[in-house]
Amino acid sequence: MPISYNKENHIFKLDTSDSSYAFQVYEENYLVHLYYGAKIPDDNLEHLMFRGSFPSFSPYNAKVCNPMFSADITQSEYSGEGAGDYRLSALAIKNADGNCVTDVRYVSHTVYSGKPELEGLPGLYLNSEDEAQTLELVTLDAVTGARVTLYYTVFESLPVITRSVRVENSSDRPMDIERVYSCCVELPTADYDLIGLYGRWYKERSVQRRALAHGIQSIASKRGSSSHNHNPFAAIVSSDANEDYGEAYGFNLVYSGNFSAEAEVDASGSTRFIMGINPESFGWRLEPGEGFTSPEVVMVYSHNGIGEMSRVFHRLYRKNLIRGKWRDAVRPLLINSWEAAYFDFDSDKLVSFASQAKKLGIDMLVMDDGWFGHRDNDTSSLGDWYVNENKLSGGLGSLVERVNALGMKFGIWYEPEMISPDSDLYRAHPDWCLQVPGREKSIARRQYVLDMSRKDVRDNIFEQMYSVLSKYNIEYVKWDFNRNLTEAGSALLPAERQKEIFHRFVLGTYELMSRLTKAFPDLLIENCSGGGGRFDPGMLAFSPQIWCSDDTDPIERLSIQFGTSMCYPASTMGAHVSACGRTQIDTRANVAMWGTFGYELDPNKLTDSEKREVTQQVEDYHKYYSLIHEGELYRLVSPFENAYRCAWEFVSEDKTEALVTCVTMRRAEHPMFILRLKGLDPDKMYEEDESGEVYSGALLMNAGINLTQRSDRDGESLTRYFRQV
Repeated sequence: MPISYNKENHIFKLDTSDSSYAFQVYEENYLVHLYYGAKIPDDNLEHLMFRGSFPSFSPYNAKVCNPMFSADITQSEYSGEGAGDYRLSALAIKNADGNCVTDVRYVSHTVYSGKPELEGLPGLYLNSEDEAQTLELVTLDAVTGARVTLYYTVFESLPVITRSVRVENSSDRPMDIERVYSCCVELPTADYDLIGLYGRWYKERSVQRRALAHGIQSIASKRGSSSHNHNPFAAIVSSDANEDYGEAYGFNLVYSGNFSAEAEVDASGSTRFIMGINPESFGWRLEPGEGFTSPEVVMVYSHNGIGEMSRVFHRLYRKNLIRGKWRDAVRPLLINSWEAAYFDFDSDKLVSFASQAKKLGIDMLVMDDGWFGHRDNDTSSLGDWYVNENKLSGGLGSLVERVNALGMKFGIWYEPEMISPDSDLYRAHPDWCLQVPGREKSIARRQYVLDMSRKDVRDNIFEQMYSVLSKYNIEYVKWDFNRNLTEAGSALLPAERQKEIFHRFVLGTYELMSRLTKAFPDLLIENCSGGGGRFDPGMLAFSPQIWCSDDTDPIERLSIQFGTSMCYPASTMGAHVSACGRTQIDTRANVAMWGTFGYELDPNKLTDSEKREVTQQVEDYHKYYSLIHEGELYRLVSPFENAYRCAWEFVSEDKTEALVTCVTMRRAEHPMFILRLKGLDPDKMYEEDESGEVYSGALLMNAGINLTQRSDRDGESLTRYFRQV
């Protein structure tokens, strides 16, 4: 079984397909971490606890017989605040006496098949209970009465463990959680690099790799969302690790709000890593009997390099995070009106888009921002989700019917969490937006943010959305979120609970999304936040795809999509062919094919030659759909490491087919280019689709294919498709 407990040495051992994780209940019920890494059969791991002697400056518990034990240097399974461990603390609770000393010790445990749901929070799910086992480990701070349950769910067929924490107040006095991280992981050395995904609007998820150093290194957001600036993903990899070799520990927080991931290298040269809700601007009051659940951290281990870590995340999220009909169903190929028309459209223009798109083989027209209230620009009407009859003559129903009559599906844009100062909703309920007494409300993109912690706000927005979505044949919603949170206060929360607002906002958004997906289970939702500002697994639990970036330039998209693929599968990455003139349309399509694929342009402006190319691209989309959406990704040439080219490959699970794409970012100094493929069966023979040549998998992976081009100009690209013969 994945989870075992040795009653003699009091060691818990958690075994996945390729990894083991172990910790011990030590003297005085301290929880001591022992090991996390490649799978091992042994559980006699007590010797790993010894970390050398400690000086008088390191406090110790006189009740512990071992003179070498001090919380200051011992690897802690879940570190507390102010009780002798001076390193990063995973948990800090201010008690009724006003201090934050937190010291939780083991009480009991339960092991069972399956995985619990987290109250109000998304998380991974199981397709059957025998897919994983869960350990619930109960700890207690005997002084304050804080009862803390550590949850570990261990997957059998993947090297995956999920972690979360629940804190309950079992005392008769209130207490305040000041920090509650979802995981604490100890590594015995600092011979690692930290990988994170940083960026900004229009340039999301660039890969940054840096060596761990003494002190604290962090990746965080306190913007109210996971943000364009940093993603709630981190990897700790061996210093020699690359795509195919070395150890990689991947961590991803299933959460869409403020987060923090921190790694500390201590004086002994070992590393502690914690991940969870950002403690800045966070607090949570627990009255007697109340509890709080932290979001889930997904932990992936690979001893076969960074690429295999990514592929594990991809397999896991495709089958255990994305839900509903669109997890497995072929999604419609859509064209979005935004870059074609922006706010300047009417019913006839949209129908003309649909008519031309239908001839090209496209399945769905999406009407973006500007269809509601009196919105002709971004200065008004958010919150007024009723149809602008002046813009859509005959109403929304007539437009949907005209588009459907062409054989096209119809989709629509919303920004449910936002409100315009110039809106009927704001004039009626100015207290419904986030605000704090006496301070001017900051404005961004000419809009405020609704207080999603309030049920009356969520009810109003849901009822407005329901009245439209239930009345018309709308099969897709683009859910946008175009600014971050400021003056984050709620008119309904008492003073002692105001620091709860950031988390309550996220819970409120999840509740609204959950309500919508239950009301419309066949609705395809694509998340968006000024592009990729909320690209996180919390959002993927409600929407199977997320608009990857507002930047649709194919050359710039290479680094964005490359970085995103560190953790997230191609099937989640919203990518479109736009009217960007920097490259030819074939390169735009080849890059967008590394994602959900679609169009973001005026089809009436395409030349006859471009229309023929689009028709071929649509055929390729259907030809390669399963390979891209369900296949294994191999990153072959990184745009962060190569100044000239980027290349990637999809291989089917049964290794019978592969699709290789290479893009020239800028002309190389040397034209010759031999590319070695990966992931094939060396004993299989593969036919290259275009030339008809047959090669062994061994040749393709060891000798490679010659992709030297006559011109190799900036922005050119090529694909090669191989099928087993």
